[in-house]
Amino acid sequence: MRFLVRDRLLGIGDDYWIEDEHGRKAFLVDGKAMRLRDTFELKDTRGQVLIDIRRKMFALRDTMVVERAGEPLATVRRKRLSLLRNHYRVALADGTELDVSGKILDREFVIEYDGELLARISRRWLRVRETYGLDVVRDDADPALLIAVTVCVINLSEREREDR
Repeated sequence: MRFLVRDRLLGIGDDYWIEDEHGRKAFLVDGKAMRLRDTFELKDTRGQVLIDIRRKMFALRDTMVVERAGEPLATVRRKRLSLLRNHYRVALADGTELDVSGKILDREFVIEYDGELLARISRRWLRVRETYGLDVVRDDADPALLIAVTVCVINLSEREREDR
């Protein structure tokens, strides 16, 4: 399953559509403007909220929390003892972990579970500027969760770059 994501344009709210491989709208990332912390909602095409994404205000390291129906789903943060700056760890509520590594700011990275590829994020196979693809490799993977993880790591990476 492949999705096309147009990098959000700077503006109030930071809303942007994610399209499927046929160019049909699949998800809306709704950035909530005028909030003290980064907050997003991942919505379906009917406007129903599938996943809430928010940045934790008081954490030792920048952290984003992913919730579904008010229940914790995942916590995303940069891996603590990594020589690579672009390596993130996703702790799922069931105790499993996902690894995210690659060139996050260049939109060239992968999401893996226990060494097995779940999704590849890349600009390489696209010709349109400011667009990247999210290729969900496994059929049993949750596309909404993988999109939420992608939103989190890009947001955390951009924030880290701005702070430097």
